Amino acid sequence: MLLKLYEKNNNPKDLDRIVQVLEEGGLIIYPTDTMYAIGCHGLKERAIERICKLKSIDPRKKNLSIICYDLSNISEYAKVDNATFKLMKRNLPGPFTFILSTDSRLPKIFRNRKEVGIRVPDNNIIREICHLLDAPILTTTLPLEEGEDIEYATTPELIDEKFGTDVELVIDGGIGGIEPSTVVDCTNGEAEIVRQGKGILNEF
Repeated sequence: MLLKLYEKNNNPKDLDRIVQVLEEGGLIIYPTDTMYAIGCHGLKERAIERICKLKSIDPRKKNLSIICYDLSNISEYAKVDNATFKLMKRNLPGPFTFILSTDSRLPKIFRNRKEVGIRVPDNNIIREICHLLDAPILTTTLPLEEGEDIEYATTPELIDEKFGTDVELVIDGGIGGIEPSTVVDCTNGEAEIVRQGKGILNEF
């Protein structure tokens, strides 16, 4: 089902419905500051397994990422030193994924890799949902087959046409982007850009 949302002044009933879907283990598709993504409640293992199956992700081989509303409770989900926290604070909200060592509060599926990607997108729609949920949202970009029309990853109506039967809700937040986030690995004490995407990292 397609549900239209805006950067602000959304109907509280629509937001409550989305939160309920997530709390019940459902999947949603939503806009970010980079590309449209698919996600679920970040602390519900079965919902996470649904997404891994949908995208053919092996969590033992690939990092999983979560969206947080802000950095206020980041230490509940990841281990972060002062220098890394300052770096994240300078660049978030923004189009970056910071790879950190996991903390024990995340489901066991994350600890298979002992690392987690942290995102705080510069997008009010998904951040507001995350804030109301009061929990992280597991997030991953939409699967797009090689040679497939990019509009199936950027246009809400076409996203709903392709993925509507795989998820409980598709959130229409307008036309999405095509550039992924910049990935910054902070697990070794120093920030290393392992994928340059949208955004220029402010290191100072």
